[in-house]
Amino acid sequence: MKAVVLHEYGPPSKLVYEEFPDPLPAPGEVLVRVHAVSVNPIDWKMRSGAAKERFPLTLPAILGRDVAGTVAKLGDGVEGFKVGDRVFALSNATYAEFCLVKAADLAHIPEGLELTTAGAIPLVSITGDQLIRRGANVQPGQTILLTGALGSVGRCALFAALEMGAKVIAGVRKNQMDEALALGATAAIDTDDDKSIASVGIVDAVADTINGTTATKLIAKVKSGGIFASVVGPPSNAALHPTIQVNPIMATPNPKTFVHYGEAIRDGKLKLPIDSLMPLSEAAAAQTLGEKGGTGGKIILTA
Repeated sequence: MKAVVLHEYGPPSKLVYEEFPDPLPAPGEVLVRVHAVSVNPIDWKMRSGAAKERFPLTLPAILGRDVAGTVAKLGDGVEGFKVGDRVFALSNATYAEFCLVKAADLAHIPEGLELTTAGAIPLVSITGDQLIRRGANVQPGQTILLTGALGSVGRCALFAALEMGAKVIAGVRKNQMDEALALGATAAIDTDDDKSIASVGIVDAVADTINGTTATKLIAKVKSGGIFASVVGPPSNAALHPTIQVNPIMATPNPKTFVHYGEAIRDGKLKLPIDSLMPLSEAAAAQTLGEKGGTGGKIILTA
C-alpha cells in the first residue's frame, strides 16, 4: 500500500509518501480501507518529536489518528461488521491506504453522513465531549467558561455543555464573539483582552482548550472547590490555586460518541467546518498549513 512514512523526527519534509507493507488484522481487529483522515495538532507534535515522551514512535512510523473508510477485511472473532461497511474511528497509523482498528473502537458511519465529514469527527468529538462530561464534570444549570469555543474541539465541547443544560461563557477572539453567541453560548469574552477577562464573574468550571497565559488568568475565575479541566495540560500557576481541582484530560475512544456527534453534524445541530481537502500524498503540505494556524476548519486528507 501507499502510506505517508516518517523515518526521523523533524519538519514536515520528513514525511515521505511511499510504499509500505500492508497491515494484516489480528483477532479482534478490522482492516479499514482509508478514504478520509483528519489532520490534528497531535500529528505534527508527534512528527516533530515534541510529543515523543507521551507518544513515542518506533521509526519508520505512520502518523494519523482519525479515520473514515470502509471495511476491507475482518480479523478472527470480529462481529457486528462486514466487508464494505462504512466506518469511522480513532486509531493509529491512519495516514495510509489501509489501517488497522480494534473492533471495539470502530463505529458505523450514520446514514447520510459523508465519508470526508466523518473523517473529521472522532478525535475532536471525544476530546470535546470528555472535556465537558468527564473533565469539568458539568452539571445542569452550572456556568462554565469554555476557551477556544470555536475551534473544532471547542465546538464539540460547546455542544456537549449545552446538551447538558449548562450556561456557557465562550472564550474566543473578538471577531468570533457574535458567532459563539449564535451557536448558543450564554455570553462571550475576548480572551486577548484583559478587560474582557476581568469582566467575568466566578464560574463553576473552566473547560480549557488553549492553555498559555489565558489559562493562568482564568483559573482565578473558578469558585473554591470548582474545576479547571484542560485537554492541553494544567495552567503553569495551578499550584497557586489549591482549592481548585485541576483535571488534565486525555480522551479515550468511544464509538457511541462518534455516532452521536456524526448524527448531530448530519442533522445540522452541530457545525464542524472543513477548511480544505487534500490528497494523502500532500500530507506534508497539509501539516505545514495546519501548524501555521489560521485555517477556517479541519484539514482532511483523502486516500
